[in-house]
Amino acid sequence: QLQLVESGGGLVQPGGSLRLSCAASGFTLDYYAIGWFRQAPGKEREGVSCISRIGGSTNYADSVKGRFTISRDNARNTVYLQMSSLKPEDTAVYYCAARRSYYCSGQVSEYRDWGQGTQVTVSS
Repeated sequence: QLQLVESGGGLVQPGGSLRLSCAASGFTLDYYAIGWFRQAPGKEREGVSCISRIGGSTNYADSVKGRFTISRDNARNTVYLQMSSLKPEDTAVYYCAARRSYYCSGQVSEYRDWGQGTQVTVSS
């Protein structure tokens, strides 16, 4: 059974950093583009970043460009989201999702398989 598990969330002060991990089990990530999404209380889920199947193409939401970096290690079956210069508005539950395609997408509807999410709280 295809499963995605996020980890690495937590409480961090503004300006701090966190690295989220998305580990896959039951399937190999080689055939999937992966997206990171987030959902703050009372808001819709939004795309944060995505990476193509082999990693040659990445995309970022304007709100995180220059601060977040997505990467993948197919040998470890894991995708990472390095988050730096965190702001209070980055507070949300962060989800990773898999799309069986070479190309990634920032659209929630394009992804079928989702992790359970990890909480990121940016506060002093």
